[in-house]
Amino acid sequence: QVQLVESGGGLVQAGGSLRLSCVDSERTFRDTAMGWFRQAPEKEREFVAAISWNSVNVKYAEFVKGRFTISRDNAKSTVYLEMNTLKSDDTAVYYCTRGLGGIVFPFKYNRDSWGHGTPVTVSS
Repeated sequence: QVQLVESGGGLVQAGGSLRLSCVDSERTFRDTAMGWFRQAPEKEREFVAAISWNSVNVKYAEFVKGRFTISRDNAKSTVYLEMNTLKSDDTAVYYCTRGLGGIVFPFKYNRDSWGHGTPVTVSS
């Protein structure tokens, strides 16, 4: 069973920064694209960012371009989401997920495998 463990969320003031981490227990991590999603209260889960298996390609939702950066460390089976210039609209629970392949164009992911998520609250 896929195990994804997110961490790094918390309470931050608007304009601040956070760095999220997601550790993946799968041995095939280094061959798999990874992504971040988020779900705000009473809203649908939405795509945030994705990174290819070799970090060559990244993909971002329009609303985070220029503010968030996705990266990965295959030696640590970890994917990161660096979030800067946070806004109150970024308040949500953030989840990582595994891709169904190594690429992000398109980013196809496993809709049945999610971690518990890490909550981010941005105060204005």
